[in-house]
Amino acid sequence: MLVILSGVAGAGKDTIKKELIKRMENVESLPSYTSRPIRPGDIDGKTYNFVTKQEFEKMIQDGEFYEYDIHHNNYYGVPKKLLNEKLQNGKIIVKDVDVNGTENLIKLLKNETKIITIFLRVPKQELKRRLEQREDKPNEEEIILRLNRFDYEESKISLYDYVLKNNNLEKTLQIIMTIINQENNLKNQEF
Repeated sequence: MLVILSGVAGAGKDTIKKELIKRMENVESLPSYTSRPIRPGDIDGKTYNFVTKQEFEKMIQDGEFYEYDIHHNNYYGVPKKLLNEKLQNGKIIVKDVDVNGTENLIKLLKNETKIITIFLRVPKQELKRRLEQREDKPNEEEIILRLNRFDYEESKISLYDYVLKNNNLEKTLQIIMTIINQENNLKNQEF
């Protein structure tokens, strides 16, 4: 099963993903490939698989991604090989993916893999506050770039199975853990 978490930068996707992995058995992350620079706290191969722009473009040419996108001026992509390996091993994959990537993954994988999509909402003012307090300290231009994407991301909410207001981490985690457990129990059901 693939659980996709989406929402604008600063919505809490990474924090929630880390907590789900800590608290739930059989739940793993799938690090995307990216051309963005490593930030403090990043671990290559764990947070992301970091490659140069040229390496990423070669991987695109070689068809190594289910989907990829340019986001905040950097490439991000979901690797076919790693995702398939984890799913074949029966893992529940929790992946943070932007709205374009979610749409692409649904189209590509819906007949092969159970996909659960969750959109995390945060009010715009709260989002600005979170971005200003991030450890990686985005500059004003980066904050504006991310806030400008807010309306576009929100316009894609209809793609998602679940939409949650993320204003209380513990409550949001409990709801998502319940969703994962319930959806996993329904894995052989057809609707």
